[in-house]
Amino acid sequence: MAVLARMLIAAYHAQMSSFRLVFVILLGLLLLAVVAPAQAGFGMALGYTPKYGEGFSHFDYVNPEAPRGGRLNLAQIGSFDSLNPFPLRGQAAAGLNQLMFESLMESSLDEPFSQYGLLAERGELAEDGLSVSFWLNPAARFHDGSPVLAEDVKVSFDTLREHGHPWYRIYWGDIARAVVVDERVIRFEFARVNPELHLLVGQVPVFSRRWVDGENFDRLALKEPITSGPYRVEHYDLGKRITYVRNPDYWGKDLPVRRGQYNFERITYKYYRDFVVAMEAFKAGEFDFNMEYNSKRWARDYIGSPFRSGRILRDELPHSNNAGMQGFVFNQRRPLFQDIRVRQALGLALDFEWSNRNLFYDQYEYNDSYFANSELAAQGLPEGEELALLAPFRGQLPGAVFEQPTPLVSTAPPGSLRENLRQARDLLAEAGWTYRDGALRNARGEPFRIHIMLVQRAFERIVAPYARNLAVLGIQVDYRTVDPALYQRRMDNFDFDMVVAGYNQTQSPGNELMGMFHSSSADEPGSRNLMGLKDPVLDALIEQVIYAVDRESLVTAARALDRVLMHGHHIVPQWYIATHRVAWWDKFERPETLPLYYQAVSWMIATWWAKED
Repeated sequence: MAVLARMLIAAYHAQMSSFRLVFVILLGLLLLAVVAPAQAGFGMALGYTPKYGEGFSHFDYVNPEAPRGGRLNLAQIGSFDSLNPFPLRGQAAAGLNQLMFESLMESSLDEPFSQYGLLAERGELAEDGLSVSFWLNPAARFHDGSPVLAEDVKVSFDTLREHGHPWYRIYWGDIARAVVVDERVIRFEFARVNPELHLLVGQVPVFSRRWVDGENFDRLALKEPITSGPYRVEHYDLGKRITYVRNPDYWGKDLPVRRGQYNFERITYKYYRDFVVAMEAFKAGEFDFNMEYNSKRWARDYIGSPFRSGRILRDELPHSNNAGMQGFVFNQRRPLFQDIRVRQALGLALDFEWSNRNLFYDQYEYNDSYFANSELAAQGLPEGEELALLAPFRGQLPGAVFEQPTPLVSTAPPGSLRENLRQARDLLAEAGWTYRDGALRNARGEPFRIHIMLVQRAFERIVAPYARNLAVLGIQVDYRTVDPALYQRRMDNFDFDMVVAGYNQTQSPGNELMGMFHSSSADEPGSRNLMGLKDPVLDALIEQVIYAVDRESLVTAARALDRVLMHGHHIVPQWYIATHRVAWWDKFERPETLPLYYQAVSWMIATWWAKED
């Protein structure tokens, strides 16, 4: 199948006649349909046999006997003005998606991409790969007691695609329509064969059609959603706190995918304006569990009487998550960043080793891949299947893609910051930027100025040494922390020069890449294509990842995509950590077994429980 995929891409880029191209593509789709294994039953997975059989009683990373009760208080930074988490406009309250909205299938946290029946008892992928059908669980109920029916699923899907965040239209781009087969059977029909599409459909959030009831979805802000999840909203103080109470009649509490989960009677999110205030509130006992993202706070602030006495516990929990990429993102819609030499030069000015030693207490690893901490990261020089995949694009890619490993910026001996800045100066000169009259200027005499927009004040100390290094080159850097609401608005409209952004990845990346790096999302407000990428090579490689027919093909395509992204210098790579740094008041118990792929806060909410008095 990898050979077939390369044949299709090579045919496209050779610009063969329309008839021949259509014939090749139709042949390819026919072969895909023939060989793509149909999946049916309680569990489905992408390219492998699901771990759990139909008779399993619970996930391995939960305690099926966990008692229910108690309350959990959590913190959130910023504010909220909506109970609707789906439109582009507004700031939704924390917890809504996880606690209230359910999907047809539930994902496992110890497999790359597997799902098991939740609202749907089972699913079945058609033999031709062009549709998937789901049979709804007759016991499934919304919190108002009404049954979850196929019409609710269809309304949910249609509403989100037409009126939700633009991301849904991109993510579900290959889903043609949802069709109600009968009261409890829904079929999703696809525009073309896509190996992961039936699993993406399993993730569709479902709500009652009576919640929408003809209202303007974009303005459906403070009407409590009618959902099927284990919790519902008990009360809220707009922008300050929201409390969820467990539904005593929750329909799914004994399902294998729910047993031992969602054990707290009440969960409250308290809102704080910044991390400093939140940290003091945590130590004072205002909330119970904290996930720490800041290395300095982790090294220096988790001290005092509650920690010495053991009333607050802390731990570093290992994970196998695909760490993705984090860095300073260039908005290439701005002419300043459209020259690859400029972007490469700016990357050379970041001294990771110095920052890790002096700012991060040696807690981090250099982020050397868009799929860091996973087998999907590019390695060495391209060879074998990966080289064959890249070969048709040789004339459209920098020669370094084929001749050099993915670029790493280091000041570790024998390297040095001085040498890196010298290379940066030369690259900038090639791009027409030279130092004169006290600044780096272009041929028109305009100075090189950058504004970096931040949302966390704690990041200013991280930007400062980078700005100093750029100043050595004659580049003026302004950086400012803005209000979270303003920050989100400007991000949605791509109104920035540079920002700090992360591109978290799943273990099986696919359609979400369209919203990150594909041309189709570059001009879509609210998309994650912050860079403004419009590159036909990236587009083709992204499609290779999405339409990979097995795990081996996906790994090969992801490595090729990673290599091209890294050599494009679209971001100044920063760092990642392969553990979750967490602290909590000693009033909870947790399962003995950790999942492999998880986010600490959502896993804690789902699987921990209160200690019995």
